[in-house]
Amino acid sequence: MLSKVSLKTALEGAELLPETFANLHRWLDAGLPDWALQSLAELIAVRAWDELNDRFYRDLEFGTGGMRGRTIGRVSTVAEQGMVGPLGTPEHAAIGSNILNDYTLVRATIGLYRYTASVLVARGDLRPPVLVIAHDVRHFSRHFCELAASAWSRLGGQAYIFAGPRSTPQLSFTVRHLGAHCGVVITASHNPPHDNGFKAYFGDGAQLVAPHDAGVVAEVGKVPLAELAAFLTQDLARVITLGESTDAAYRAAAATAVIAPTVFTAARLKVAFTSIHGVGNVMSVPLLVAAGVELHEEPAQAVHDPRFPTVKSPNPENAEALALAVKLAEEKGLDLVLATDPDCDRMGCAVRGPDGRMHLLSGNQIGALMTDYRLARYKECGVIPAVGSDRVALVKTFVTTSLQDEIARSHGVKVVNTLTGFKWIAAKIRGYEEALKAGYLAKHGVAMDYDATPFARRAQLLQEFSTFYAFGCEESYGYLANDLVRDKDGNSACLMLAELCAYVKGRGITVPEYLDEIYLRTGYFLEGVINLYYEGASGAAKIKRILTTYRDNPPAAFGDVAVTKFEDFGRMDIHDSDGDLVPKQDLYLVTLANGYTFAARGSGTEPKMKFYVFAKAPVADAVALPAVKAAVKAELDRVKVLIEADAQARAAG
Repeated sequence: MLSKVSLKTALEGAELLPETFANLHRWLDAGLPDWALQSLAELIAVRAWDELNDRFYRDLEFGTGGMRGRTIGRVSTVAEQGMVGPLGTPEHAAIGSNILNDYTLVRATIGLYRYTASVLVARGDLRPPVLVIAHDVRHFSRHFCELAASAWSRLGGQAYIFAGPRSTPQLSFTVRHLGAHCGVVITASHNPPHDNGFKAYFGDGAQLVAPHDAGVVAEVGKVPLAELAAFLTQDLARVITLGESTDAAYRAAAATAVIAPTVFTAARLKVAFTSIHGVGNVMSVPLLVAAGVELHEEPAQAVHDPRFPTVKSPNPENAEALALAVKLAEEKGLDLVLATDPDCDRMGCAVRGPDGRMHLLSGNQIGALMTDYRLARYKECGVIPAVGSDRVALVKTFVTTSLQDEIARSHGVKVVNTLTGFKWIAAKIRGYEEALKAGYLAKHGVAMDYDATPFARRAQLLQEFSTFYAFGCEESYGYLANDLVRDKDGNSACLMLAELCAYVKGRGITVPEYLDEIYLRTGYFLEGVINLYYEGASGAAKIKRILTTYRDNPPAAFGDVAVTKFEDFGRMDIHDSDGDLVPKQDLYLVTLANGYTFAARGSGTEPKMKFYVFAKAPVADAVALPAVKAAVKAELDRVKVLIEADAQARAAG
């Protein structure tokens, strides 16, 4: 029996937060099923006040890109476990207002539907809203997918789902391919196994940006708890399951990432691949095989498993996650290791170096290599002028290495920096598309069918009327080849890097040697990241303290390293290279007296504070390069310690 007396006592004893107490009663008053009441009773009986605070101190925030959070509590109750599935999935997602569960998922779906319907009505479009939903392999992912599709249908819309797990970039492509009004991916990307998420897209195939982001957030906030019960049972009678033709269309689009397919024939590239138990092998494997590589999939990680049992974290940024594939590459003498995260929007790798060993590359290094290679190949193919053009753009984020800026400028093309998140890169692509359509209509008097125009012709027209998006990337292992997809794409990224490696192998050098060639042209660049994890209600307060004190009391120095410039993206008007105003955000760029810079921001997807530190130094020649690398690393490590110590002090208050 649920004890409200115990809750009141815990509140009076400051063991329960006032917000937790209020939200608990709000949920109880709305009516909960027996299993949920039993779960709460279990937590109260063992005085799990911290757990209840984490579950109920707030409503799970539906941010501008969707929401992400726990589906399984730190304390998982017997009532929630119920009949555990064969891969360890509990019978019920945890109960709580700050949990991704049936209630919060249905609430998000209703809000997205109502906003989308209002946009269609405003356009005079009387069609029912069309939604495409994809999902990864996480706990509850298929259930959440079908529940969202059911709710959408009950509301009067048309929902499409895939027959099984599919990648985030395939969802982005399919929204455009089907002419849908919006899309959703059920995923928490590379988060721990206990998490899941609801990531929303609009009709352009990109994650939500203004004005749609604020509009959807507002509609989700209006949905009362009492309305949700009617949508908690599934009815899939009107939901359409997509078939092979949709998969084939995406594979064809992803394959266009390859610029010079003949390099595969000459190089005979041998690749180890791992999807780290996620969806990557659904499309990356057939795409790589079709391109002509000799592929060896790491067998233990080829199994779709929401527990990610062979790794501590299913994140291709981490060396440990690639360890089995690296071992496979060493045993078989392979050239390259490719790894994708659970929803296959990110890609990490290891390449064979001149010492014969496998070397991990950072996201910044991969992006720099791709930038140089792809711009050079586009010039060879005549897609862009040999001298470059200010109508050709590399689009990247402010927190991605400026080495890529140097490379792009050396090729004579424009660099556009955006806020963190591929939705901002996609927004630039949409702007270029709209400018082309407007310019074409003004000149020719007829509308242009953008998606039906072949890539080469579209690239030419973009350079005539607008800007051609040549490549885009972010430091966190996200890359996008072209505008057929509007989110980072791990499938096409595998193809792009495999092509680059095949080209390098054909030259008789290694990828690290190719990277050194770039350093000798541009100078040496090195990056480091500081991740400070602060979970739960108390953790959110610490992150807020860091962000607030950076704004109210900006750092003047870190030890003996003075701050020479402080940029507050939340208060300053900052314009990008296209002249567009960068949206306001809690992002800080700090320039130091030693020439290094760093960016500080709260993560939008995980409970952590992130610092991106950037170092650089000139290089006289190849002989000097090893010493420059060592000196820069030592100074970068020293500065990182100073930045982290300052942040920890700010978090403590």
